[in-house]
Amino acid sequence: MGTITSNDGTKIYYKDWGSGQPIVFSHGWPLSSDDWDAQLLFFVQQGYRVIAHDRRGHGRSSQVGEGHDMDHYADDLAALTAHLDLTDAVHVGHSTGGGEVVRYLGRHGASRVAKAAIISAVPPLMVKTEANPGGLPKEVFDGFQTQLAANRSKFYRELPSGPFYGFNRPGVESSEAIIQNWWRQSMMGGAKAHYDGIVAFSQTDFTEDLKKITVPVLVMHGDDDQIVPYADSAPLSAKLLQNGTLKTYEGFPHGMPTTHADTINADLLAFLRS
Repeated sequence: MGTITSNDGTKIYYKDWGSGQPIVFSHGWPLSSDDWDAQLLFFVQQGYRVIAHDRRGHGRSSQVGEGHDMDHYADDLAALTAHLDLTDAVHVGHSTGGGEVVRYLGRHGASRVAKAAIISAVPPLMVKTEANPGGLPKEVFDGFQTQLAANRSKFYRELPSGPFYGFNRPGVESSEAIIQNWWRQSMMGGAKAHYDGIVAFSQTDFTEDLKKITVPVLVMHGDDDQIVPYADSAPLSAKLLQNGTLKTYEGFPHGMPTTHADTINADLLAFLRS
């Protein structure tokens, strides 16, 4: 466990376990590196070096007031990979973390990177625009900010209890432990980072970043994702990538790295070994 200081003086917390080829995990909004527990434990036991950081303003990293945008997220990730002098790394990003990985590769290049995987990820663009008519209306994300500002704790109970893990679907058994862990991680972070982060994950256009990426990228997405709808995300990203592979999971929710960890881990391992 350690911290690095990013270019603007922000302290970024990270975990670094094991040895071997490095896998770097970028978590979703508004969580922390703890959300990767099921992956970190699995891959370190498979002989990989696993690294996961808390995004600025999230988890145990500095609760700074500024820099909550994809360029800063990507620069923080670049600072971490440089500090650890990683080479031949595999980058895995979930949700907002998928955007972070894509912007990192688009902005900093792939000289340190062998492969990447983006899971339930926000690229190419979440918000509805003239150029992205299948996106979600901006009012949806404005509503997220309103709920966060009004009662962040309540908002952070409702999201995992319902659409994030698909616990609102008929026949799906809810898990109070998973809900509480989501709430715990989220409440560790800063309200300002989370408020600004809603704009970052919803309004950033990753189209040009995706076009630049040459390394193999596995695009993993559930077709019952209620947070990042499938049709306007994964298939479009896979088409924009030069070397992208789309893997669709029937009925899987947004939080599938947790609810379906065995399946996701096995498919990631096969991709790493291919």
